[in-house]
Amino acid sequence: MIVKVFANFREICQAKTVEVPTDNGNRVIDILETLIRMFPALEEEVFTPERTLKPFVHVFINGRNVIHADGLETRVQEDDQFALFPPVAGG
Repeated sequence: MIVKVFANFREICQAKTVEVPTDNGNRVIDILETLIRMFPALEEEVFTPERTLKPFVHVFINGRNVIHADGLETRVQEDDQFALFPPVAGG
């Protein structure tokens, strides 16, 4: 699965997109866990200690925020568009 990353997540991954194997499952949480195994520095940026998304970290599947689906349990298909956004500030 191709995961698009943005802002400081791009710096951590050294790329705009990352190919993440789906061998460990096809839920959002599975993809994120695999991505973190590939880039351990993402863990403290993405997850709280309780293993929920940090505030203002958003995952979009096909342009729809997963909070409007099944959250981290949302199932994904290999050809879905998966986007991971960090918190952003500005004004």
